[in-house]
Amino acid sequence: MTERKGKFAGDDPFVIAQKWLAEAQDSELNDPNAIALSTVDASGLPNARMVLLKDIEAGAFVFYTNYTSAKAQELDSAGKAAFVMHWKSLRRQIRVRGLVEKEDGPSADAYYASRSLKSRLGAWASDQSKPLSSRTALVAKVAKVTATHGTNPKRPPFWGGYRITPLEIEFWADGDHRLHDRFVWRRENTDLPWAIDRLNP
Repeated sequence: MTERKGKFAGDDPFVIAQKWLAEAQDSELNDPNAIALSTVDASGLPNARMVLLKDIEAGAFVFYTNYTSAKAQELDSAGKAAFVMHWKSLRRQIRVRGLVEKEDGPSADAYYASRSLKSRLGAWASDQSKPLSSRTALVAKVAKVTATHGTNPKRPPFWGGYRITPLEIEFWADGDHRLHDRFVWRRENTDLPWAIDRLNP
């Protein structure tokens, strides 16, 4: 077993990730839960964009989006994704690669209901990733959606979550003279235990 101490200590990578995120919430100025999510399109061309991670569960990472968006289509097609969380304030990052499934049930309903009213109406109004003639057209659509759905809109059927179940999680922390500390947790499938290795910086 690779010896891990301090910020890397623990037998559960999801608990370590939760602790790191909690520390970042105290030190990072903006969006400590931001992740750079990477997908690939049908031709294998990579895509990356920032999204907000909304939950670290006991075995997965969860975020939400429009199911008709480019990212959602790529997630559905490949069934796999990767992301990195980086915190300059802590000089740490977490990299994740894994399998993807939709979160389209009560958890998605609960998260949608927790959002501000304007964000909920915006989810109804936006044809995410599709061409838009003008901002004025988008504002007009929001007004129309508001008149249709009122002040307590239900979650749109085209909007919900994705759960990434990792096959690989890497924890990285800055070290003096670029001698960084890196530990990677790997497994070939989700039924197997983790193998943990220290990596060269």
